Amino acid sequence: MNIVICIKQVPDTTDIRINPDDNTLIRAGVVSIINPFDMYAIEEGLRLRDRFEGKVTVVTMGPPQAEAALREAISLGCDQGVLLSDRAFAGSDTLATSYALAMGIKKLGDIDVIICGKQAIDGDTAQVGPGISVWLDMPQATYVKKIEEVKEAKGKKTFRLERMVEEGHEILEIPLPCVLTVVKEINEPRMPSLKGMMRAKKAEIIKWTAEDVKADEKKIGLNGSPTQVVKIFSPPSRVGGQVLHGDPEDVVTKLRELLKGEIN
Repeated sequence: MNIVICIKQVPDTTDIRINPDDNTLIRAGVVSIINPFDMYAIEEGLRLRDRFEGKVTVVTMGPPQAEAALREAISLGCDQGVLLSDRAFAGSDTLATSYALAMGIKKLGDIDVIICGKQAIDGDTAQVGPGISVWLDMPQATYVKKIEEVKEAKGKKTFRLERMVEEGHEILEIPLPCVLTVVKEINEPRMPSLKGMMRAKKAEIIKWTAEDVKADEKKIGLNGSPTQVVKIFSPPSRVGGQVLHGDPEDVVTKLRELLKGEIN
């Protein structure tokens, strides 16, 4: 089974700083990690490989330093890493990012399943995984909690899945190849082994540019991004409120007067 895991390197901090000139994240001096939700995608890909044999390839798009995230994934057991890095990718929104990743995955050849974390903690859009499925014309299942079984009939494989929804959960079947986004309830990520860390240190990372993956320049970077950040700012600090005491009817009256004052 050929498995692709898409990951993203994100800042390891809640103190996010924004460049006011171009509304992008300031990454200098900030420690970066693999997006936490992607760790569950990596673990699930490794478990599928352990059950059915095959190969796990981890793919990311980002600046040269994103190579560190790929090496960490290899230390966990992934077979190879692919870095899509090119100035032409700069400024990509989720649509352009999913397109670039899809083109990189297409270059890898035949794939059985693509797994992503449900969302990235820096953007929280949950759009890249579904976007990849659209660009590659593959069926998708989001918020997957469990891969219950893999069926095979007439040479075709099917996943039986459990996915989380607001009302509870759904059980569904999806043919391969497919795209899955997984939630943290699906597994418990492993820790890297000493052997894995040594292998990751020596691993050769595949590096592809926009030209290497034959990406249309009109679909990547700012040119391929229909959504752009106009302004980012932190909301002003809220002043402390007040606690109303007394008879419930009096409290309601006081509250009504206060609200009227705020509106007027």
